[in-house]
Amino acid sequence: MTKVDVLLGLQWGDEGKGKVVDVLAPHYDAVARFQGGPNAGHTLVVDGKKCVLRSIPSGILRQGQMNIVGSGVVIDAVLLMEEVQQLERDGINVTSRLKIARKAHLILPTHRLLDAAGERLKGSQRIGTTGKGIGPAYTDKVRRTGLRVGDVEGDFLARYERARDGHMRLLQALGERPDLSQLEQPWLEAIDFMRRFELVDCENYVNGLLRGGKRLLAEGAQGSMLDVDYGSYPFVTSSTTVCAGACTGLGVAPSNIGEVYGIFKAYCTRVGAGPFPTELHDEVGSEMRRLGHEYGAVTGRERRCGWIDLVALRYAIQLSGVTKLIMMKSDVLDAMPTIKVCDAYRLPGGGTTSQMPYSIDNVTPIYTEVPGWLTDLTHATSEQDLPEAFVSYVSLLEERLDVPIAIVSVGPDREQTIVRKNRG
Repeated sequence: MTKVDVLLGLQWGDEGKGKVVDVLAPHYDAVARFQGGPNAGHTLVVDGKKCVLRSIPSGILRQGQMNIVGSGVVIDAVLLMEEVQQLERDGINVTSRLKIARKAHLILPTHRLLDAAGERLKGSQRIGTTGKGIGPAYTDKVRRTGLRVGDVEGDFLARYERARDGHMRLLQALGERPDLSQLEQPWLEAIDFMRRFELVDCENYVNGLLRGGKRLLAEGAQGSMLDVDYGSYPFVTSSTTVCAGACTGLGVAPSNIGEVYGIFKAYCTRVGAGPFPTELHDEVGSEMRRLGHEYGAVTGRERRCGWIDLVALRYAIQLSGVTKLIMMKSDVLDAMPTIKVCDAYRLPGGGTTSQMPYSIDNVTPIYTEVPGWLTDLTHATSEQDLPEAFVSYVSLLEERLDVPIAIVSVGPDREQTIVRKNRG
């Protein structure tokens, strides 16, 4: 029986997971998304052409790989349909390459209305959600009132109307005047569209692949620091983004987890509200945003930018048992004469720590400064092409994180990826 390899983001999301899944996919028979919803866009660039995937696993562009939307995912049928149609316009036969878990939950049109209403009620304390209905869908899942993909095979309309009417009463109690006229009919049509895909009992299907000797890559969404239990709560997502989420989201035992790939940027970004100890509010941060094209793949929102945070990275590595690291967007720092690395925090009450404290709201980063490489990395095709200062930066990170950096990305295209020798 083979094991599931897991690929995770180690920061606050947007680490470049889509590109890495696309690069690794040829080594696997199947790729599965195990949590999250369409608020997380995975961007792939192939031969200069950009593709943004929101719900569909990033192995969809590769022939010969099956792709599975797992039970831990929440699905907006309209956005899924739009995503499929765009891929089909690009010549991808999605229907033959995609299976959807019956136990995955559905995002209803009223979930989006509830999401917006909830943010309005929070006022200045709002979380900064994408408004896609992710949180309310997961709330219904935990309240045991949610609709699942498998419900489309039964008396779906009656179940939907009961859920919708309950949401409408709640919205009215909140003083909202909900209008479903622009949302409901397109959503019901998209539900019909979704019936073209094979629905599977994910736990049985995935374990059957493993028993058959197939290799499976589990693809996470968002980032470890947005985990609902271990992230920077309450400014987190609504699902389990660490490795444990692959077990619950796909229905595999912990003993069946193999390699755990942890992805991080050579610097750090965050979207929306919440603490960000190494955030830069100066020209350096603006330059990172410009050079890294740091805008949300789905929302277009500006990403906050800052130096790399090794306290948070060590914490994320510990939570998921990361066995190999992958560093993305190294080229964004090409022109920086000095690079800073946060290796500890100064606590607001005094003292310092190199471990993640309960709250990071008012910590101050303690930096180590290293020289930049002042070299264009985008043309590098092997380790031999990498400048000495960059290799030293990578070695410093490996020493402080105690996990090998197996892959470095030096540009957005799938070809701009260097696999390092003797790194496992």
